[in-house]
Formats: sequence, structure tokens, C-alpha cells
Amino acid sequence: MRPGGGTIDAMPTAGQALSSVVRGIQWGLDRMVSVGYGVVYDYIVGRFPPYRELHEEVLKLVEAAVPAGANRREIRVLDVACGPGNFTLHLAAAGFEVVGVDAYASLIELAREKRRARHLANLAFRHASIARGGVFPEAVFDQVVNIHSLYVQPDPQRYLREVHRVLKPGGHAVFVNFTRRVWLRSTVRELQRREGLGAALRSLLWVLPNSVFEATRKRVRPQYWAEQEFAAHLEEAGFRVLDLRRTFFDGASLLAWASKDAAP
Repeated sequence: MRPGGGTIDAMPTAGQALSSVVRGIQWGLDRMVSVGYGVVYDYIVGRFPPYRELHEEVLKLVEAAVPAGANRREIRVLDVACGPGNFTLHLAAAGFEVVGVDAYASLIELAREKRRARHLANLAFRHASIARGGVFPEAVFDQVVNIHSLYVQPDPQRYLREVHRVLKPGGHAVFVNFTRRVWLRSTVRELQRREGLGAALRSLLWVLPNSVFEATRKRVRPQYWAEQEFAAHLEEAGFRVLDLRRTFFDGASLLAWASKDAAP
């Protein structure tokens, strides 16, 4: 008993203490990897042409889905798994009302710092995992974009269903997903054979950090989908596929443009 009659809190067992230490180490490693990823990603996006081209390709589809005569500030766009917010800021700078959401708090912190520096009033970031459901009300976004995160989702179908739920009837979504893993040695060797040493060395700007990320990320069986499989997953979640095409770095990714049917 404590003095005064209170009870003494139970001391943690050795197993509980060890578990807490392991969780703390895992948290620290995850944070280190995510912050490192965010900093490296910032550096790459501005200097790696395939990323700039991909961002412009997605932005053009977002713009194409805006109804004639509509004010972009009235178009709400959700950037799912926004990471450090590079493309989210791109959307906001284009005039849309944008929300970026990501499960990694450290990446959201980086994104919020960029928002403050750019003084963008039409942009917000939220730390949450949309796959858990209930992060946003139903049918609140006109458009949704998702770039290169589906393949690492433990349950990508649930992820797609939740995106479909928060999208307004008649709304549009753009998904970009890897079709394969980009291996460091074989990719550089093939580029050197095809385009020369200069192209192979320039590719290291993205291929090398990507290889490090793949080696250190959480162990989730990657979902590399080809065309038919990607379309089937989208249709199962309720989307209508409007376009499906190869993109990014010699066709390493698939871009899907889809819509949610308007209510009858």
C-alpha cells in the first residue's frame, strides 16, 4: 500500500519492459526511415525527370475531370498516402482545395512545414491511415489521387473500397501503382546497354534510394499488378476504369484513371 492508503502500481514484468523497448526501437527506426525517405524524395522530385513527368501526367487528368466553368477552389481533392506532400502542394498551387493524408506522422510534419513556408490557405494535411476507415465522411471529395502506395498496402482492396467511399458520386480518381520491383543492378546494367553510361548513372538518383527504401520498409508482400489485375481490383471496389496505361521510368508503373458512377 502507498502511504495514505493508495495502492502501489504494479511493476512491469521483464517481458513487458523488453516489449516496450522493442516497440521504442521500432518506432525510432520507422521514424528515421520515413524522415530519410522524405528528405531524399524532396531532392529527387526536382531533379529526376520521370517524377516530374508523372506529376504533370496526373495533374492533367485531375484538370480534365473538372466540370466546365467550375471554380477550382470548389473542387476538393484528396491525396492519399501523400508522403512529404510534394504532389499535394503541386495540386494546391494549381488552385484546387486539397487535403493530404498519410499514416507516417513524420512525413506529415515535413509536409506541414512546406505548407507554412508556401502560405497555401487551400491546403491541409492530416495524419491518419485511410485504410482503417472512418477518417473522412462518405462522399466528401470530388477527386482522389494515389501515387505509388497501393503496392505496399497489407489489404489493398480495403484501401480501394475506402477511397471509393469518400469519393462523391460522379467523382474521379487517379491511381499509380508499380508493376514490378525496380532492381538496382539489373536496371542500371540494362540502361547502360540501351542508352549509355550517362543514362545509367543519372538513373541512380532514384534507383539507389528506392532500393534502400525497399530493403528497409516494413515487410508487406508487395502488390505488383499488371493491367487486367489492376482493372479487376478497381472494378471490385466499385470504380469504372476510364483509362489504364504504362507510365514512369520505362513503364515500371501503371496509371489508372477511374470514376465513381453518379447516383441514379
